[in-house]
Amino acid sequence: MVADYACAVGENPLWHVKGRHLLWTDITRGRLFRFDPALNQHEPFCEGRPIGGFTIQEDGSLLLFKDRGTITCWNNGQEVTLIEDIAEEKELRFNDVISDPAGRVFCGTYTDGKLGRLYRLDKDGTLTRLIDKVGCSNGMAFTLDCKKLFYIDSLARSIYQFDYDAADGAIGNQQVFYSVPESYGLPDGCTVDSEDHLWVAFWDGSAIRRLDPTGRVESTIEIPARKVTSLTFAGPHCKDIYVTSGGGENRSEGDPMAGALFRLQCSVRGRLEYLSKIKVPNATT
Repeated sequence: MVADYACAVGENPLWHVKGRHLLWTDITRGRLFRFDPALNQHEPFCEGRPIGGFTIQEDGSLLLFKDRGTITCWNNGQEVTLIEDIAEEKELRFNDVISDPAGRVFCGTYTDGKLGRLYRLDKDGTLTRLIDKVGCSNGMAFTLDCKKLFYIDSLARSIYQFDYDAADGAIGNQQVFYSVPESYGLPDGCTVDSEDHLWVAFWDGSAIRRLDPTGRVESTIEIPARKVTSLTFAGPHCKDIYVTSGGGENRSEGDPMAGALFRLQCSVRGRLEYLSKIKVPNATT
């Protein structure tokens, strides 16, 4: 354990290359945190409305995907709104986002008791709806050749794979890559390593798992928190894995580290996530 803020829904760990620190969010409390491994120091640095996910822009600023479909750009305490709200999402919130190789952002929505959607935010700020009727839009990752997109619907207990066209961001030919057994908990966040294996975090499963390109579970690593939410590779050699968790608002004797941030060292090199390249109105360059 490297940081403990007892997050209700700790999520979206991302390595900030320019800052050389790890960023993550507590979704429902709208807080952002950073951890500097060189100094072994961590701190919250932003708090407000729920933040369901974020990406890092080329200039180091952050795109924040919030409740009601709001999308903003945060840069050293200053915030610019890209999209004020989305009519269909006023009772929902964004939940997990990812930049694609071209700098677009795929972003899903979720709330209890309602079906969500998956959108694509293009570099010019255009928002396109891609998928309807999603139980809980969650983790996404691209294969090394950038021809496939993994996409998790947690409530469907399914990890899907789509054909992906890097030229225009189109996805199609949806297939089930892996159906999750009930004993594993719910599939949540994910990432791909340098050997094209998919790593998945399991909510209510106390573990992360590595799946090979055929969808076979190759290894399981137990995490000392029940509600494991997401993971990312980080560090100078991209062999550190940071893992977020939730449930910190209701800890029990059986889950005393719920909501903490964890780090483990891996023998396999990972891959950093892509940067977003979304045009920000009125942004200075």
